[in-house]
Amino acid sequence: MLAGGTMLYYNALQHGLSKLPQADPAIRANIQTMADEFGWEYVHRLLADVDPISAKRIHPNDPQRINRAYEVYLLTGQTMTTWFKLDQGQKLQYDTLKIIISPSDRSILHERIALRFKMMLEQGFLDEMKTLMSHPRNHDDLPSMRSVGYRQAWEHLEGKTSLDDFIFKGIAATRQLAKRQLTWLRKEEGVIWLDPMEPGYLKKLQQQVDEFLA
Repeated sequence: MLAGGTMLYYNALQHGLSKLPQADPAIRANIQTMADEFGWEYVHRLLADVDPISAKRIHPNDPQRINRAYEVYLLTGQTMTTWFKLDQGQKLQYDTLKIIISPSDRSILHERIALRFKMMLEQGFLDEMKTLMSHPRNHDDLPSMRSVGYRQAWEHLEGKTSLDDFIFKGIAATRQLAKRQLTWLRKEEGVIWLDPMEPGYLKKLQQQVDEFLA
């Protein structure tokens, strides 16, 4: 059973990975210099000019993925979208049962996101961040430190936002992430959707599993 989480991992397991070219440090450095001078939104617009599909998929505030997508184009003359359409290699050779458990009422999802974020704070999330920030190798431009929640916490602990603003931004960023995940999931074929708020949903889940394994 695979549960999660990051749909990119599941997609790679199911369909294989495209054989993208290796990173080129010189090109990456040039893109970084451009971003330092003009901003990542400018680089994102350059990417949109040559690869609008990737640009639509990648947020303008996601420098790591913008850099990689534009690097692939500059390095090969082909967009990342084109590379993804090429043979992705070994596909999963087994039948799969794909079940998505998500409340159909988005207000319930939003309430649970807010509750989860506040529980993280109660369980010491900011103390964890202080420990991470004290490590000499960590900085706010690391991919891990730019992930949802961590980016907002770093800004708050640097004194750039109040506690209330930090909580608001953290919850908002998590809701945006959930929206992107649902958009991705709606594109999946052969998926069974179950609403955890509906009576008897666990029984329906068990029935689906039993029928698949029969």
